[in-house]
Amino acid sequence: MDYLPIFLDVRNKPCLVVGGGEIALRKITNLRRAGATVRVVAPELAPALAELRAAGEILHAARAFRDADLDEALLVVAATDDRHVNQRIAELARQANVPVNVVDQPEACSFLMPSVIDRSPVVVAVSTGTASPVLARLMRTRLEALIPAAYGRLAGLCADYRARVKERFADQRERRRFWDRVLQGGVAERVFSGHLDEARAAMERELAAGPSASPLGEVYLVGAGPGDADLLTFRALRLMQQADVVVYDRLVAASILDKVRRDARRIYVGKERDNHVMRQGEINRLLVDLARAGHRVLRLKGGDPFIFGRGGEEIDTLAEEGIPFQVIPGITAASGCASYTGIPLTHRDYAQSVTFVTGHLKDNSINLNWAQLAQPHQTIVFYMGLVGLPVIVEQLIAHGVSPQMPVALIQQGTTHNQRVYSGTLSDIVERVRRDPPEPPTLVIVGEVVRLRERFNWFQVPLPAEQGALAPIFPDN
Repeated sequence: MDYLPIFLDVRNKPCLVVGGGEIALRKITNLRRAGATVRVVAPELAPALAELRAAGEILHAARAFRDADLDEALLVVAATDDRHVNQRIAELARQANVPVNVVDQPEACSFLMPSVIDRSPVVVAVSTGTASPVLARLMRTRLEALIPAAYGRLAGLCADYRARVKERFADQRERRRFWDRVLQGGVAERVFSGHLDEARAAMERELAAGPSASPLGEVYLVGAGPGDADLLTFRALRLMQQADVVVYDRLVAASILDKVRRDARRIYVGKERDNHVMRQGEINRLLVDLARAGHRVLRLKGGDPFIFGRGGEEIDTLAEEGIPFQVIPGITAASGCASYTGIPLTHRDYAQSVTFVTGHLKDNSINLNWAQLAQPHQTIVFYMGLVGLPVIVEQLIAHGVSPQMPVALIQQGTTHNQRVYSGTLSDIVERVRRDPPEPPTLVIVGEVVRLRERFNWFQVPLPAEQGALAPIFPDN
């Protein structure tokens, strides 16, 4: 290693910063977050630093640097705009064995200030040495996605129980297995979801059970979004990486399923029109049985699980059976597909409301409040409306909607297979008959569809087969 990574306790310790500009402000901000007593030497201060001085948050000597300023400093940061002054400060600091950081002069530094991910008391520091600070910031950004904000609360819980765990498990290997089970199981997930009382109760059960405790099963109901894997949430990605079993639908794209933990067991429960691999009641029971066996179960659903995803039915069964669960929302198809085709679902000049409806009900009929849907100045989004499109068109026109009302059908929106069929209520059925789209296809009806040509930004790469995000089936 070119540098020794250490964490230095600067709480209530004197730290010197020479310079009063914006760069000095960034350094001072990090020092203050770590609890340092910051003394600034600079003839003038940037406005933000002047505010800190007025609030008594920093000490300030309004003058140029003097050699004696190094006295009693735990560390020093040279952040002036004069390279020669910075070099002199560095030389004096080395002679006095005081760690020094010199802005934009890495060769003069005895320590570097890394990019930091702060989940106190969990802190992750990233450095590329003197090679590329920009790369360090990019790495920090990627790590931010992998480290939940609640890790600090989890660390605090561990600290509260550390002595009791050591007393309960005399053997170091048993202690390590206990912490592995806790930090990767139900206790941690309850902390992440904000249920701290439940987390402590689960911790007490784990302690009482001892080495023979069976892991706590849980179900993660995760919305996979409309297709583009980049639209997954941070929490969804984390849970996908730690699940033991994945129960997934037909509309989960291959690129999304690829992000699931490689050794996780995969169970396909997709449903097509008139072809259900597994009935909904069977899926509900499967989730319960898997969780009771101690598995962390990822229920992966296209779009958002609470918008025509039957997520409510599934968690209803889980709640009745006492199975812990959490729900992670996803970008619903209406929002994702509309955005990727340049159709704003609301616009103050065209639509002041938007309605989501399903194109078929349990009996495969379309029994909707057509009078309400025919009201002006709104956007209507039909999920699963491709088969019932002729009925939708007929009923809207019959209830007073203009035959010239714009319509857009979006095939596999947000993916490389995206295709848009646009027209009006009077001609869209004939267009679809001549060139049928492939499901899943979303139907958008409303004046906002007129804005598509002006706002369209997403271009499908050619050839479309390359990197396609089509739905995945067990056979492929």
